Amino acid sequence: MSAVDSSLSSVADFAAVKVRQQATWSTGNYAVIGTTLQIVGENLCEALDLRAGSRVLDVAAGNGNATLAAARRWCDVTSTDYVASLLESGRTRAQAEGLPVLFQTADAEALPYEDASFDVVMSTFGVMFTPDQEKAAAELARVCKRGGQIGLANWTPESFIGQVFKTIGKYLPPPAGVVSPALWGTKARLDTLFSAKARQIVATSRYFSFRYHSPAHFMEVFRTYYGPMNKAFAALDGERQTALLDDLMILISSHNRSSDSTLVLPSEYLEIVIERS
Repeated sequence: MSAVDSSLSSVADFAAVKVRQQATWSTGNYAVIGTTLQIVGENLCEALDLRAGSRVLDVAAGNGNATLAAARRWCDVTSTDYVASLLESGRTRAQAEGLPVLFQTADAEALPYEDASFDVVMSTFGVMFTPDQEKAAAELARVCKRGGQIGLANWTPESFIGQVFKTIGKYLPPPAGVVSPALWGTKARLDTLFSAKARQIVATSRYFSFRYHSPAHFMEVFRTYYGPMNKAFAALDGERQTALLDDLMILISSHNRSSDSTLVLPSEYLEIVIERS
C-alpha cells in the first residue's frame, strides 16, 4: 500500500461507511436498472472464456447479471451480495430460467469461503464500491485458486457514471478517507491492488449505452430506483435538489448521442481479466 493509501485508510471509519452504503443500495430498487446492464455480464463471461463446470463466485452480484451469464454457460455459480433484496431478485431470475445457482449473503471484504475455493471470481459494477478497496481486492485474490481468473467490470473516472458521482459529490462530499470507487476503473489502481498476486492484468476499454425514452425518463428512473441518487436528492433541501437536477440534466445532455427525443448515452467502463499467480 502506498503512503497515500495508508494515510487515507487510517482516517476512514470503514465500518460506519459500510453501514451507510448498505442502506443506500437497499434504497429504491437497483434491479430495475441492473437488468438493463445484462450485456456487460455476458461480455465479461466471454472475456473470461468460461468453461462448463467451472466454480464461479460473483461478488457484490446485485440482481445477478454476471451470475446468470455464468450459469447459462453451465458453470457452478455462487452469487453473493450484502443486500438481501437484490439476491432475492437474482434468485427469482435464476428460477425463471431453471438455472441452479447458490445465493448467499456475503460481505465482499470478508468472504465466507476457504482460500482457493473458486476457479473464477468476478464482479460487475459491484466490488468497486467497497469502502476498503485493499481488503476487498485481497479477498477476491484469496478465494481464487492459483492459475484462476478474476474478472471485473468497473466504471472509469471519466465515464458518464463517474461524472454522475462527481456531480453528486459537489453537493454531498464523500466520507473522509474513502478512495473514489472510480479508481477501480484505472489500470494504475488495478496494478496497485492486484499486481502482487497476478500473473497478468488485461484491461480493455468498453462502453455500455443507457437507452431510455428521454433524458427526463432516465432521471425519473435513476432518481426513483438508483440508491445513491435517491439518497442524494433526499438529503438535500428543495433549492439544492433543483440545482443538482439541473447539473445532472446538463451532464446527460452533453453525453446523449441520440439524434431524436430519446436517450442513447454511452458510459465507458474497464473490462478486466486478471490471471491469478
